[in-house]
Amino acid sequence: MKAHDKQKRMRIYFTGVGGQGTLTATTLLARTALQAGLDVVAGEVHGMAQRGGVVESVLLLGGWRSPKLDFGEADVLLGFEPLETLRGLPYLRPGGAVFSSSDPLPPVSVALGQAAYPDLALIEEKARQVAGQSRFIPCRELGIRAGSAQSGNTVLLGALCASGVLPFGVDALEAAIRIFLPPRLQESNLQALELGKAALGV
Repeated sequence: MKAHDKQKRMRIYFTGVGGQGTLTATTLLARTALQAGLDVVAGEVHGMAQRGGVVESVLLLGGWRSPKLDFGEADVLLGFEPLETLRGLPYLRPGGAVFSSSDPLPPVSVALGQAAYPDLALIEEKARQVAGQSRFIPCRELGIRAGSAQSGNTVLLGALCASGVLPFGVDALEAAIRIFLPPRLQESNLQALELGKAALGV
C-alpha cells in the first residue's frame, strides 16, 4: 500500500435496525482502521437500542475533526438492512459505493400490514442511480451459514474490505477479529469474513 493511501480521507455511513449489531460492526471497523494506522473518528448519528428501531452511525477515516455527516457526503454506505439502505441513500455522494445486505428485516409497520416493503429490485435500482458501485449480498443467510445471524455483519464488512474501496484490506479485518472479538465469536466471524469475500468474487 502506498503511504498516501494510508490517510485517504473517507466517510462511511452505517445504517441498520436495532438488534442487528450495527454499532458493533462500526466499532469493529473503527478498530480495524486504527490497527491499520489510520486516524479515526466515529459517532452515532441516531441510535435506538430497542429491537427494530433505526440505528445509524458514521466512521470517518483520515483526519476529520467531528463525526458529522450531511446528505451527499458519504463515500461509502453500509446498509445492514435493504430498506434502511434505501432510506440512507441521500447521505451517499454521487459515485460513492453501496454495500448492503439483501436480506430484509421488515419494520413493525410492514409486519402489521400498515405499510408495504419495497421490492428489492427497486432498492437496487435506486442505489445504482446514485452509486458508482453497489453490491447487495445475502448477509443474514451467509451469517447463519457461518454460525450465527449476527455474523452477517462481518459478511458485509468482509465484502467491503475485499473490494479495494478502503485504504486497508481483508487481512486487517481478520487481524482485528482475532484481537478484539471474544474467542467464542471468532470462528463464526472469520468464516463470515471469508463468505463476504467470496460473495464479492475475490
